[in-house]
Amino acid sequence: MNTAGGTADAEPFEGDDRQYSPTRLPGWLQEVYGPDRIRPEQLSKAQLADLSPQARSVHNDNREVWHANIGPIDTPQLLALHADLREIIESNRQDGNKTKPAALVDAHPGLGKSTAVRAYGCDLFKRQVNLRGDTTPAGARRVPVIYIALSGNTQIRGLNAAICRFYGLPVKGDADTLAERAVDAVLSMKTVAMIIDDIHFLAGSKSNSVRMANQLKYLSNVFPVTLIYVGVGVQERGILHEGFAPKESPLAQFGRRTTALTLPPFQINDDKGRLQWRQLLKTIERKLVLAEKYPGMLAEDLSDYLFARSTGHFASLMSLINRGCLRAIRAGHERLDEELMNQVKNDAAAEEARKELEAEIKAGLKTTWPTQDPRRRRKPA
Repeated sequence: MNTAGGTADAEPFEGDDRQYSPTRLPGWLQEVYGPDRIRPEQLSKAQLADLSPQARSVHNDNREVWHANIGPIDTPQLLALHADLREIIESNRQDGNKTKPAALVDAHPGLGKSTAVRAYGCDLFKRQVNLRGDTTPAGARRVPVIYIALSGNTQIRGLNAAICRFYGLPVKGDADTLAERAVDAVLSMKTVAMIIDDIHFLAGSKSNSVRMANQLKYLSNVFPVTLIYVGVGVQERGILHEGFAPKESPLAQFGRRTTALTLPPFQINDDKGRLQWRQLLKTIERKLVLAEKYPGMLAEDLSDYLFARSTGHFASLMSLINRGCLRAIRAGHERLDEELMNQVKNDAAAEEARKELEAEIKAGLKTTWPTQDPRRRRKPA
């Protein structure tokens, strides 16, 4: 029997939320092999109105989880990063008695670097398994790539414990015991690459850069894999610089063993950057499932606005759009526009930079429109 709130005897609906931790092997396997999400059906407002309350709730729930999980998107920045990672990591075929050069992806927060590196790790994992099989010659599960994330004040023992925890191994014992346990897992499961996220937690300040370099050197000496570090402001701590006093020689040595990469934000200082930004918005726009979505909703009508609100940072942009879609669905608005988006809160860093960017755009000093586009906004006379 129908009630004011819906159907009293409605079937439970779990939804497509996928809760797992990629820092554990079962969760990492879910990220690597999890099925692609099915895009919810595009319905008109009239079709939405014809749905029963339960069917509409299910449809909206599916749309909300879909919008929250758009990506990763093959932006020029992501593709360039993946090409560099492939060249570095997949050329590391040195025997176990040689140290393999590492990669460091160092970029500002909110640019999607962790997502981008994990996407590469998933791709490498699947290609290795497709080539060599899902089990090793000894019969163990093949785990070509692992992913761990560090926490504040991580020491050597904490690093080793995080690796053991990923493989599901005991974490009792001192640093050396854990290292031996982790190395055995790396060798038995034929791990070839190790992604270590939030590497900046190994050093709280520039004064700790030598200790950080020594810990990373330890990793490269102990584990016969390619290390892919991901962090924020790591180079600013000085660990890749040379020319230090003899007591700081670990810094120069680490710099010789590590190739620094980055993931830049979108920029609109030239037409190349403007075209990339607008292509990103077109790609996102096609993926949205809103009843009154229309061509140009993002890439034309909201292009300048979204750049000002996100400062060209991918994570800030996706949070803003995801929350906007949620609000549009729940309010029955079914489209994104400035009036609705002005009600959406974004991360503190983006909000802090918003006023300055909006003023520059309004004054005609910045624009996301390419130079030759007739719709380009000009500075008022």
